[in-house]
Amino acid sequence: MNRSRDDVVVLGAGLAGLSAGHALAQAGLRVRVLERESAVGGLARTVAHGPFRFDLGGHRFFTQDETIEGLVRGLLGLECLTVPRRSQIFLRNRYIDYPLSPLNAISGLGATTALRVVLDYAWEKLRGRFGARGMVSLEDWVVSHFGRSLFDLYFKEYSEKVWGIGCESISMDWVAQRIGGLSLGAAVRNAFFRHGGQAARTLANRFLYPSHGIGRIAERLREEIERENEVLCNVEVSRIRHEDFRVRAVVVRRGSRDSAVDGRAFISTVPLTHLVRMLDPPPPEEVLRAAAALRFRDLVIVAVTLNRRRATGQSWMYFPERRIPFGRIHEPTNWSARMAPEGKTLLVAEQFCFRGDSVWTASDRELAEGTIRHLHGLGIISRKEVLDSAVLRIPEAYPLFQVGYREHREAITGYLRRFRNLFPAGRGGTFSYHNMDQAMAAGREAAGRFLAGGVQGLDGCEWDGLAARQSA
Repeated sequence: MNRSRDDVVVLGAGLAGLSAGHALAQAGLRVRVLERESAVGGLARTVAHGPFRFDLGGHRFFTQDETIEGLVRGLLGLECLTVPRRSQIFLRNRYIDYPLSPLNAISGLGATTALRVVLDYAWEKLRGRFGARGMVSLEDWVVSHFGRSLFDLYFKEYSEKVWGIGCESISMDWVAQRIGGLSLGAAVRNAFFRHGGQAARTLANRFLYPSHGIGRIAERLREEIERENEVLCNVEVSRIRHEDFRVRAVVVRRGSRDSAVDGRAFISTVPLTHLVRMLDPPPPEEVLRAAAALRFRDLVIVAVTLNRRRATGQSWMYFPERRIPFGRIHEPTNWSARMAPEGKTLLVAEQFCFRGDSVWTASDRELAEGTIRHLHGLGIISRKEVLDSAVLRIPEAYPLFQVGYREHREAITGYLRRFRNLFPAGRGGTFSYHNMDQAMAAGREAAGRFLAGGVQGLDGCEWDGLAARQSA
């Protein structure tokens, strides 16, 4: 890392950071991307386990942004597949197809339950005509929009399983930002109350997917950046030196060696809470307290390889009930046959947790055995088909939107907006939920603001608008 001063240093090589670096490199600027992990992509990366490949959760790529879609198709070329979406939800010992149709909803939920869902929905819509009700939590929002029956049937148990806190403590912003599985409500509404034939964005029945896994998007971005610039992995940023609200350099460790990396501007996609703790000198105490109040939800991935061609025929299967340890599974070979050797397949299970709890601290063997036992008990696999397993622990996978989180986030972003050359971007970087296309767009927007200001005019360029929009 002895190159002369860069125009822009990007902290983090997830999709947001790589998209920013790619846009800057395409514009002919000197850019350096620094990544803590040994591979790029963040949560949207693909892991190789022998001849098997799997993503960290199974990420479909779907966008209505023509620029982002064009970028992805251009990067992937012939690697880009169009995959049909087929999903199920396991409720009351039944597998219900998702998205729902009216007949499917009645047969899967049962006529009595389906009728109660419809009547509760109608009742809440009628109540809403007599004045707006104050809504703060996920429970408030779901009951108001879909009725108490649907909340009790699915939202409550699944949401608390995903987030580890009560629904009354989860901000309704989670629903608004469409995180993990809550679109069941949209599916029910779409099944019974469709208007003009328009399905919700989250219910799109086809999506793009690289033939060798979602991580190929990040890998291709890296390849393009490295034509003239650097993407460095296994680099830990420890301090961010600043003076008069201008970052002068970041101190990084690579192996056992510390060094300083200079730049004219810095785009950060590292978790917002980490960013403020790395500032040197440190920010005011109230900013540090706000960072301590923001939390992330962690993730454990268990992949089970199988000696059979296919196990489910589904893109995803959701499991709301707490008695089942995983919340969702996917079968990568249903996305691309190249994710496993011929005649073999694998299932990938997601368990949501907090670092230090019984899931996070369980041994790999315990996690694998528990997953295999439940998959066998659900009739999805047979134990004799199991070839091997792999366990990965993913810290800070999802921002945890607790009631009141906005005030803490604003205390941090309000302070960071005073910096003239430090710009948060991406999911962790702004403590926001971003789909993959939104993360890429956020990174490109950060790069665009730099380009709009111009390298020569950077010293006089105030970019408050970017930080304000990223944290909105």
